Parts: sequence; C-alpha cells; structure tokens
Amino acid sequence: YGLYDYLRNSIQQLELPQRKAAFIVPAFETLHYRLTFPKSKAELLSMLDMGSLYTFRYHVWPKGHAPTDYAKWRTATVPYRVAWQPDFEPYVVVRRDCPRYDQRFVGFGWNKVSHIMELDAQEYELLVLPNAFMIHMPHAPSFDISKFRLSAGYRGCLQTLREEFHQDLSRRYGAAALKYLTAERSL
Repeated sequence: YGLYDYLRNSIQQLELPQRKAAFIVPAFETLHYRLTFPKSKAELLSMLDMGSLYTFRYHVWPKGHAPTDYAKWRTATVPYRVAWQPDFEPYVVVRRDCPRYDQRFVGFGWNKVSHIMELDAQEYELLVLPNAFMIHMPHAPSFDISKFRLSAGYRGCLQTLREEFHQDLSRRYGAAALKYLTAERSL
C-alpha cells in the first residue's frame, strides 16, 4: 500500500533523474496463498517476527537478496547504500535509460543477476529504500524453472551464456570487471 507514491517521492527527493542509482525494494515472501497484506513497515516487521513472512528466498537462495541487509533495513529511516555481491538479484527501480536486461538470459536463470552486475560495472549506486517492500506470493513453478531443474543441457547452456557475459563485461569494462569473474570462480 502506498508504494507507488513512496517511489515517486523517493525519485524526486533522491534526484534519481540526475544520478546513476538503482533503488532496491526489499523483497519478502509468504508460504500462504492468502495473506492480509501489511499496510506499513511496522505491520510487515510484526508479521516477519511472527513467522508469517520471510525474507525472500532465504531458505533456497539466500545469496540472491542477502546484500540488501535486512537487519539494517529493519531500523533504517533513510536510504542506505549496499555493495554488489555475487548472485545479488534484487528488485530495483531505475531510470528508463539504464542498461537493459541482457537478452541472452530469458526464461529462468541469471536475468536479474546479470542486470545488477551491469549496473554495478557502470557505477550505479545501489540504494535500499527504508520504507519500501514487496511480497512474493506462492505460485506453481514456471515452465522454465522446471526445465532448469530437469535438464542438464539447459543448465549447461546457461553456464555457457554466463561465461560469454563475463567475457563481454571484460571487453567493455576492462580490469574493473575482473571482480565479477573472480567472484564467479570462487563460488
């Protein structure tokens, strides 16, 4: 509730049109198909403490959203900057002229990860908004995630695309892109 207006105000107050920044909207999830959506951050925190909400994918893919720093978000009253980390895939609000998603990553796997890497390579600030949040609702697995889980060929193709993407980053950003390749190899 009120997210659209909050985002519009944040865009103006934080001068998003004049700066290279990505606003991170912290993500949560529920395992319930029916949920009384929280009307405020305080209500969300209460639901989180009671166990009816969880930080997004904490149980299956914590690396995807851990850099959001949910512990800090709980008490934050102003936007705070976070650093890129491997496999970070937050939900973001960016200017229309930001880098586009890499079209190699359609279906399941690495679309948001590669996008955040590209934003970081272009020195976008990653700013977590203290009063924004979204809740992912449960749904049946997508056709593409099923293919990913069941097909070694699909996973192999995704790995090849990831390697190509790293090479492209190296060509575009030179030595600055080495951190992405180093992070990938250490995983």
